[in-house]
Amino acid sequence: GTSRAVAAGGVLLRAVERAAPAEGGDPAGGAATPALATLALLGNGPTAAGTFFHGHESPELLPDAAAVAAADDRGRVVLEVVETARQDTARRAGRGAPLAAIFSRQVRWSFAGIVAAVLALATTTWLTTGTTPLAACYLVLLDLFAIDDPALHESAERQVLQLLAGFAGLLLLPLVTAAVLEVFGTFRTASSLRRPRRGMSGHVVLLGLGKIGGRVLHELCALRVPVVCVESDPAARGVATARRLRVPTVIGDVTQEGVLEAAGIERAEALLALTSKDTTNLEAVLYARSLAPGLRVALRLYDDEFATAVYRTMRAAYPAAGTRSRSVSALAAPAFAAAMLGRQIVGAIPVERRVLLVATLGVEGQPRLEGRTVGEVFRAGMCRVVAVERSDGREPAGVPAPPDDYVLRAGDRAVVAVTRRGLADLVGRRASRL
Repeated sequence: GTSRAVAAGGVLLRAVERAAPAEGGDPAGGAATPALATLALLGNGPTAAGTFFHGHESPELLPDAAAVAAADDRGRVVLEVVETARQDTARRAGRGAPLAAIFSRQVRWSFAGIVAAVLALATTTWLTTGTTPLAACYLVLLDLFAIDDPALHESAERQVLQLLAGFAGLLLLPLVTAAVLEVFGTFRTASSLRRPRRGMSGHVVLLGLGKIGGRVLHELCALRVPVVCVESDPAARGVATARRLRVPTVIGDVTQEGVLEAAGIERAEALLALTSKDTTNLEAVLYARSLAPGLRVALRLYDDEFATAVYRTMRAAYPAAGTRSRSVSALAAPAFAAAMLGRQIVGAIPVERRVLLVATLGVEGQPRLEGRTVGEVFRAGMCRVVAVERSDGREPAGVPAPPDDYVLRAGDRAVVAVTRRGLADLVGRRASRL
């Protein structure tokens, strides 16, 4: 669905897709967070029968209050405030090599058992022989490593404990050998691709490790989402990334039988078909749907009109499953056009087949912004001020969803959600030509 985070004046905002109020529930899980503003009304969300909401086939961007109140049967994209701690967690994800990547679970549990046995023997020696705890640990370690110090003239308890410690030492030797072999095996296979483990479930199958697939792989790993990659070319640029991140990868042609099964598609949470070939992506999605009809799918297609037709057909054919088809060029074009104008684009929010840009504009020198209230700047379907960054030392520094009577001053920077027409209206007609 739609979920994009936008940083504005020290406040992290998120655009998230929600179901129609009449239906209840929240697909994004954010029902407890109050919405600051409605950015769009969804148009072609299917009902239980697989039809569209009252014939609304196109989303309505930046609706006014009257349109929002009247559209109680349509899903919507709303703006809300989220915590910034999740970003810090994402940055820390993947740092360092965890212990689980070096030693198997059996070896770790075996070491834990040996340590527990040594502590138990040391405690018993301390209680039965009357020595100090440090001396008791020392005696147990001597027995554990078979250092020649037989307890010939000691009590029966001490002799029994020495025999038990020697037996634990016998168990420790093969355990150390196994750990050393696993370490060497880990470093030996670090340069090879990992295979998906048997019974893996709840993961995302990522098809295609080119430019876009490699970037998506980075983002998923940063969010600690389990991923299994599928790539037909062993020399693809994203294969090295998968090897470095130790992501399970299947090398094979996805159109051949058994490749998606090897990636565990029946037990997967979602499929991302991101190769550069539309036919390969579509064929893989159709085959995956035959194996798992309820699978959530994100499909990359080059031609936007073809992507629209596929989107509507798949949503109608599988109403119970989540389907998204996206044209990368269509999504990126508005951001590129705005960047050519020298404007700071902080986010691009895809709303079904359309794109909503979030830009930061200096208020000073902008006749459409300077000296006007937020309510005066708002134009349905074109522009909405979603936050204000203050640069003149006033507090608070960031104002999310400012009230309609808030006056934009020359020192402010307005964070606005705009359509292409709205951007042209704000900064000049050159945007519409681009």
